[in-house]
Amino acid sequence: MSIVVAKRYADALFQLGQEKLTLDKFMEEFAVVREVFAGNEQLNKFLTHPGVSKAKKKQLIQDAFQGLQKDVVNTIKLLVERHHTAIIPAVIDEFSKMVKEEKGIVDAQVYSLRPLTDDEKLKLQDSLAKKLNKNALNIINLVDPTLIGGVKIRVGNTIYDGSISGKLKRIERNIVTANI
Repeated sequence: MSIVVAKRYADALFQLGQEKLTLDKFMEEFAVVREVFAGNEQLNKFLTHPGVSKAKKKQLIQDAFQGLQKDVVNTIKLLVERHHTAIIPAVIDEFSKMVKEEKGIVDAQVYSLRPLTDDEKLKLQDSLAKKLNKNALNIINLVDPTLIGGVKIRVGNTIYDGSISGKLKRIERNIVTANI
């Protein structure tokens, strides 16, 4: 249920950002907001406490995020007022997905035996972006010592496994099915 609500708010923010030509600015500012909400248990408790008035909650948000755009601050206030504080990170994540999709940017988790160099990341970004027909690729490099060598790439729900351990598993499956 909460993901549906998060998508509705994210969609409204996306449309507002398009109308006002502020999608990039919204992305920057909401990244800050997400960090604040994701790592601050006391803030979440305060904003969800039934004994604290809505006016005090709104004032705290106004003071804490006073340097941000009015639309960003008002969105946070609205979510808190409607008791949707818990989904603020989800709203921001959905909004971020929409903006990235609009710009042709895709996130990719790249699993490798060791951290990739900047040059390797650039080459991988270029080749994968072309292959996936995207403008850009945002690579998140994760070290996985079980790979033996090569890389495994996850884009959305699709996994491209070019690792040695993945190739060995495929060979093993082929041998097992051939012996049946």
